[in-house]
Amino acid sequence: MGDHALPGSPPVPLTLRKSARARRISLRISQLDGRVTLTYPNGVAESDALNFARQKESWIRQHLSDRPDPSVVQFGQHIPVEGTQRRIVRATGRRVLLQADQISVPEGAEARRLARFLKELARDRLTGACDDYAAMLGRAYASISIRDTRSRWGSCSSEGGLMFSWRLILAPPDVLHYVAAHEVAHLAEMNHSPAFWAQVERLFGDYKEQRRWLRDNGAQLHQFRFDAPAS
Repeated sequence: MGDHALPGSPPVPLTLRKSARARRISLRISQLDGRVTLTYPNGVAESDALNFARQKESWIRQHLSDRPDPSVVQFGQHIPVEGTQRRIVRATGRRVLLQADQISVPEGAEARRLARFLKELARDRLTGACDDYAAMLGRAYASISIRDTRSRWGSCSSEGGLMFSWRLILAPPDVLHYVAAHEVAHLAEMNHSPAFWAQVERLFGDYKEQRRWLRDNGAQLHQFRFDAPAS
């Protein structure tokens, strides 16, 4: 892999990847973090791959400009929790409280407190879903970890370790459950073969709508920033 950039304002970082399996030069822009990856075959020169990217520069910049702007969470703002928009308000007590149409957060490091609450809620929901699907599958997983991943919503290691993005708690519950079923299914099929997708459907049911929702809306779950206090 190599790192380059399209010059301009602003520069566009490019990740170059040479692949023995690639038959042509291709561009991919991540739905999650906007990363631009340029893949090219072994027989193609790096300079030719970069020229290809330069020819596609207007398309790349247009696609990136359509992405939602980052937004630091703050009081008065709405944020989706389990797919329902909730207004962030000041709490009268000392703990974060999730209600039907709002989420109350104590003042003082509000963004970090809210993130901590959402991560724990995600862990609770994902653990429950994975326990149910693992029991249906008849396979045990080794562990569950919750992270703020940018490149994927979940993963399953060969040792049975499940990993999920905590931002799934912002998505509708059926989307979270689909991702849980997807990763648990890897305990039986460590691939994306027809047999794997059959396991996902056996565990979850028809998953096409939830998979489409993530493709169309997943990037919006990453627009919320929790690295600064609310005002």
